[in-house]
Amino acid sequence: MGDGKQVRNEEFQSFMIGRWPRLMRTAFLLTGEQHAAEDLVQSTLERVYVSWRKVGAADDPEAYVRRVMINLHARKHRKRLKEFLAPKDDSGLVHEVPEAGDRIAQADDRGALLKALAQLPVRQREAVVLRYWEDLTETQAAEAMGCSVGTVKSNAAKGIAKLRAIPALAETVTYGGRK
Repeated sequence: MGDGKQVRNEEFQSFMIGRWPRLMRTAFLLTGEQHAAEDLVQSTLERVYVSWRKVGAADDPEAYVRRVMINLHARKHRKRLKEFLAPKDDSGLVHEVPEAGDRIAQADDRGALLKALAQLPVRQREAVVLRYWEDLTETQAAEAMGCSVGTVKSNAAKGIAKLRAIPALAETVTYGGRK
């Protein structure tokens, strides 16, 4: 019996270590603050650990964990807590190193993008982050957000339209490789 628990703990630890950077990136984009992102990821992993036997056996454990994270974030937002994606002082932040080929990393001013994301309503921000930053399909984003594919499409389209209307982003947006 102890061996089964140890194996489960090792599986969870391996999952957590492998996914930590991506979970932190998503949490930061949702919360806008390093400490809040860390809290969100830790809370998510606490809940997932308790059910790891079920989660580890799921077809896509990462999607399950992402759904838990979105739900926890949504629950926090419902309590009317303010979120800021552009802290006044970012000296204490651990800055993300973009993955190779990350189209968002090609933007000249990531700060402008983060400020623009902060202006979006929560559901639009979630849809934009999951679809375009995390590169999930509409179906995967809908599962993570707990809504229909149509809702994801609508929120993502509205969010992208709002982002395109922000003058500070106009200079950093590329279309088809051209600036």
